[in-house]
Parts: sequence; structure tokens; C-alpha cells
Amino acid sequence: MFKRSRLGSALVSAVILMSASSSCKKISQKSQSVVYSDYAVFDWFDYQGNDNAYQNSTKSENEYLNPILAGFYPDPTICSAEGKFYLVNSSFCYFPGLPIFESTDLVNWKQIGNIINRREQVDFGNSRLSGGMYAPTIRYNKGIFYVICTNVSGVGNFIVTAKNPSGPWSNPITLPEVNGIDPDIFFDEDGKVYITHNGPPPNNVSVHDGHRAIYMLEYDLEKQKTTTAPKLVINGGTDMAIKPVWIEGPHVIKKNGFYYLICAQGGTGFNHSEVVFRSKNVYGPYESYAHNPILTQRHLDPNRKNLVSTTGHADFVELPNGDWWSVFLGCRPYEGDLYNTGRETFMMPVEWKNGWPEIIGGNEAIPMKNKRPNLTLSKEKTEPNNGNFVWKDDFDSNELNLKWNFIRTPSENWYELTNGKLLIQPRKESIHTETNFSFIGRRQQHLKFEASVKFEFTPKDNLQVAGLTAFQNEKHYFLVGKRLNSDGKQEVFVERTANKINNGKSEIIAKKELLDVDKALFAKIEGNGRKYSFYYKTNQNADWVLLIKDVDGSILSTKEAGGFVGTYLAMYASSEHFAR
Repeated sequence: MFKRSRLGSALVSAVILMSASSSCKKISQKSQSVVYSDYAVFDWFDYQGNDNAYQNSTKSENEYLNPILAGFYPDPTICSAEGKFYLVNSSFCYFPGLPIFESTDLVNWKQIGNIINRREQVDFGNSRLSGGMYAPTIRYNKGIFYVICTNVSGVGNFIVTAKNPSGPWSNPITLPEVNGIDPDIFFDEDGKVYITHNGPPPNNVSVHDGHRAIYMLEYDLEKQKTTTAPKLVINGGTDMAIKPVWIEGPHVIKKNGFYYLICAQGGTGFNHSEVVFRSKNVYGPYESYAHNPILTQRHLDPNRKNLVSTTGHADFVELPNGDWWSVFLGCRPYEGDLYNTGRETFMMPVEWKNGWPEIIGGNEAIPMKNKRPNLTLSKEKTEPNNGNFVWKDDFDSNELNLKWNFIRTPSENWYELTNGKLLIQPRKESIHTETNFSFIGRRQQHLKFEASVKFEFTPKDNLQVAGLTAFQNEKHYFLVGKRLNSDGKQEVFVERTANKINNGKSEIIAKKELLDVDKALFAKIEGNGRKYSFYYKTNQNADWVLLIKDVDGSILSTKEAGGFVGTYLAMYASSEHFAR
């Protein structure tokens, strides 16, 4: 969790931060309520999910729900170590990055940290939001955890290590010889270590659009460097005659004398899939499985109930009893190819047939409920990651919950947790810019949800704003907030920004003057598929007042906004929001 005034966990001691005592100015105290100058003061954040798929549906103790990690948790990778399982996801330019989860039963997952949580590990600068951390792999070998990943906004491919999966994790060990993305690290029985990755086609000559390749090279653990030139192991994909595209996300597995190479193929959209190859030699030649793909949804009825699409980018794990399971990404569209929750983590069992692995039901509709793995069910109480749930943060800790993220790497301290409140400093950086603006958010994890906040904020001029945002990227978001209007009076407003609307310029789509200017403002966003509604009130016991109803929320979908992330719900403040 993020320590107060540490912009990260207790491990962020390397980050030089401003003193909270000097930056946080108390200007008055009335009825034990402290008002802080120059801050937006949030009392709580409330999130509630209510997806139709989980309504009136009961799950037995022998079942689990898909997705196992709802919301923007893409590119899952998994390993086992000393009776537990560990799962890591891509995080792009959100910080802290590469969230890591722990489980004993593969069903109940507890976030135990973030692998990238110090500025000395990464500085995303002004990178595009869908840059940053791509497709990690986590593995465990002789008491040490290894995560290999690509930072497309910085050093490229790198490895970090830790003895404790919750951290601290090392600074990145760079891999300049690895040219591409989606690296995997494999520890062979003879002690040799191999890195496998996606890369450009041989000699950089594309036979068709989307032509990529898979390469492999050896790595020396002691010297912390690669020791061989990259060797081509897969050119293009399963069958060049069908012009396969975007072979990527490789993972090497060894079983019964065979090396298995599982890869994503088809791109991360509707045609996404998972395929498998095998060889008696680690470098190949690799044979493509006759029944590929072992996972895809592209051929199924797009009008089916509880639609899951774009499945692929899988990783496998073996249980102590010899069973195998897969984790992979998928999406839950609410209409057509529209989904705002991004790419999520699903799980299905693996069956070995005639020396080949198949994901059971991988080419059928992914079920929302399934028989759980044959493991003792955990009794530990953990924060929910799927199903319909209520989650509230009262900010009564001196640390931010691990579910909260910033955008890009903070270079200064602009928030404070104190007296059960979260203080966010409005700064010149704004939500329109590719910067680290004052934003603390968590994932939208449901198609049908509501998120609300209570906050106090006194804008001093008509450039300042604070409020609650549903955010996909700097050019696609909604904001319900508080500002001064042209007459110098406080008002609550709803702002929309989308590339295809109003020539991409932000516009106010609802507003109402506030009469109780000295009271806290309550703001709420309700989402139901593509429809988003916005509310406010100034009295906790009063009914919510509708500002605008059923606004088209498809601007928050991946199809409309582009990129690889999902929607965040965040507290936000800026001193120059309207400066453009």
C-alpha cells in the first residue's frame, strides 16, 4: 500500500517528496472539521457493482466466477511457489505498475503489492497512457521470483527479481539484445535459462500485414546478460499459408520430454486466440498443433448471453495433484464490440490429449460460473475482485489502498492522507495533458455500477476544478465536478471529451448553480452498459439530484478511445483545468 506522503509503498524511500507539514496549510477549524487551503478534500469513495450476469445467481462452494479479476487486468501471467500461486498483469503507464496477486486456491486473489512502485524503477514521463509496461511473465526458481517485461516507454525489455513476492523488487536489469515485446523466461532442467519474445519478421521483411515472429536466446543468471544471438523459432504463426497475424505473448513449458510453446495469435481484438506448438528441442523445429487454436471466441454467435470476446494471451500453471489450469484475457462487451472495462483476467482448466494441451471449453462460450480447481478453499477474507460487490474507502488509514493508481510516475507529493480524509492538491497539470496530473483512481470492474464521492473544494478562480471522473484516456472521459462559472458563482457541472464529438474539444453537457456553497458536494456516476448518468447533492440524507441521464458512454470503450487500457473512476483536481 502507498504510505502517506510517500507516493507509493513503504519501498518508495528513494523518491524525494515535499514535506506534508509544509505543503498542507490548515486555515480554519470549525466544529472539529478541518478545512485545508489549496486542496480538494475527499471524505470517502464508494463503488458498487451490479452486473446482470450475477443477479439472481448463486455460486456454490465448488464453483468460481469468471472473470477472476474483473476490470482492466490484461495479459495475465501466473506461477506457483511453495504452495501458493502468483499472478501479475500488464499496467501500461499507470503507477504503481504490474500489480501482483496471491492465492492458495486460484479462486480468491489478494493483491499483495505492485512490482513497479519506485520512481528509480521507472519514470513514464509524458508517455502515451497505453505505453509503459507490456505483457509480463512471472516465474519462480530456487527461492527467487523473476518478472520479465517490456517498458515500451523506456528501457525496453528488463528483468526484476525478489525473494518476497510482495517486495521489495529490484531495479530493472535491462536486456538490450532482446528486440521486441512480450518476453518469457524459462528455467530448463539442466540449469540453462532461455528468454523467448515476439519480434519483427526475419530480416524485417513482412510477407503480409501483421507478420511477426518468435525468437529465443539464452540468459546467464549470474552475469545478468544474454549469451547467445536471438534464434528464430516461429515465423509468422501456425501456418503461413493463412497469413497469421500478431504471433506474440510466448510462454515455454516443458512436459514429458517436450517443449511446448503457447502463444497468442490474431491480435488483441475480436480475432484473438491462443495456439500451441511443441518440439523435442528447445530451439525447435516446432510443430503446430493440428487442432489450433486451443482458445478463441471469434467463431461464436455474437448475440449469445453473457458475451465474452477477444480471448487469448494465456499462461499455464500446474497444481500439486497434476491438474493444469490457464489464465487468459477476455472482454465483456455490452453491445457489439463495445466494452469499457478493458481486458480482464479469466480462468479455465487445461486437459492434455495425446501429448497436447487444450483449454477445456476454450472454443466454446466462456462460462461465468465453472467448477473450481481441486484445491482447499481459502478461508482468508480478501477484497472482492469479481461478482457484484460494494467497496468503500473511508481514507481512515495512513496508506492508500493497493487498488488506487496514479497516471504516470509522480515526481512530487501532491496528496495527503490525514484525519480520515484524502487531500488532493490542484496543480497546473490537467486531465487533458499527457502528464502526471492530480488523479487517484481505481478500475471500473462492472458493466453496471455506481461510483460516488463526498468532497470539499473552494475554487478560487474559473480555471480550478475538482471532482469525479470516468476516464479512459486524456481525450476520452467524463467529469462531474465543481467550478466557478463566468459570474464567479460555484456550480456543479458535467464535462465530456471525445475525439469524435465537438471536434475533440471538451464541452459542458450539464450544469447547475450551487446554493449551499459552504457544504460538501456529493457526486455520483452511474453506468449501465453504454449509458452513463451523473448526479449530485449537498446533503448526505437528501435524494440524489440528476444532472444528466443516459449519456452515450461508448466514448469510454476501447473501440472508440483506442489503446490497451480500461476505464478508471478517479478523484481529480487541477488549478488550470480550463486554461486551454
